[in-house]
Amino acid sequence: MKTTIDLIDKQEHIEQAARALKAISHPLRLKILCVIGPEEACVQEIVDAVGTSQSNISQHLAILREKGVLLTRKDANRVYYRVGDQRTLLLIGMMREVFCGIPLNA
Repeated sequence: MKTTIDLIDKQEHIEQAARALKAISHPLRLKILCVIGPEEACVQEIVDAVGTSQSNISQHLAILREKGVLLTRKDANRVYYRVGDQRTLLLIGMMREVFCGIPLNA
C-alpha cells in the first residue's frame, strides 16, 4: 500500500541516510549541531553553549567529523567547525518542526 509520501527506495540512499542518522543520533551530538547551525563555531564556543567538558565535546566533534557531518577550518591555533552538508541542517529543521512544533521558516 503506497501513501502520498515517497519513501526511500534505493539501497545506497538508505545506507547514506542511516549513516547520517546514526552519527547525529546521540543527544549531545544533536545539540552540538543545533549550536553550530548554519554558522561555524570553535570548540570553546560549543563548550560554552552546550555546558559540558571540552574533552567530551572534542570526542563528539571527532565522531561527527569522521562521519563527514562536520568540516573544519583552522585559523592560527583555533579549529572552527561547520556542518558539511546542508541536508543535515534541513533534517534538523524538520526535526525541530516535528518535535518542537516550530515551523521550518520560523
